[in-house]
Amino acid sequence: MTTRILLIEDDENITELVRYNIEKAGFQFDCVSDGEEGLFKASEEQPDVILLDWMLPNVSGLEICRQLRRKPETANVPIIMLTARADEPDRIRGLETGADDYMVKPFSPKELVVRIQAVLRRVRPALASDELVFEDIRLDNVSHRVTRGGAPIQLGPTEYRLLRHFMENPGRVYSREQLLDSVWGRDVYVEPRTVDVHIRRLRKAINIESTKDYIRTVRSAGYSLDRDI
Repeated sequence: MTTRILLIEDDENITELVRYNIEKAGFQFDCVSDGEEGLFKASEEQPDVILLDWMLPNVSGLEICRQLRRKPETANVPIIMLTARADEPDRIRGLETGADDYMVKPFSPKELVVRIQAVLRRVRPALASDELVFEDIRLDNVSHRVTRGGAPIQLGPTEYRLLRHFMENPGRVYSREQLLDSVWGRDVYVEPRTVDVHIRRLRKAINIESTKDYIRTVRSAGYSLDRDI
């Protein structure tokens, strides 16, 4: 699964600098230059990390940060502010508004990549481990083996990627379109209903011997891996 980074920045030179280093690091990159559009895109697509300028057209980065923290679907998305405002009161204000990190322009692109990796480890600690665990389900990222209650589970490549994505983000609801972007990739055209087929296959494979079904279907919203079903 590719980590998706959204940059909200109106400086074209900084955008290209960040784009080059983000893609070089293996992340998926997207960007917008307008604050209002950035707020909409962040809310609709729920990227893994948001890089946010303070001074933006229409809606300021600070207001974007404030609104994203109020929404349940984006409340836990890591936000790193990239800004020329270097004074301590500004740093404090940015962090108190909800930013996870704060970098002052000009900044080191390599340091930015390291800080992205750091906030991902804090918010999604599963990424730092070779093994993912959810209740009695274990997924080994090295051997690509899955077990439930110690019993081996046979999964196809797509079902494996789906399960890994859910286990990296437990409790978070994903629409079919978001799952297509994260699991299949944006460059592959697949009908949204195809997701339903693979969810059924995944359910059938992991729900052995009448075990609890942790894959929750949220009507008109999508799917999640959830304990509270």
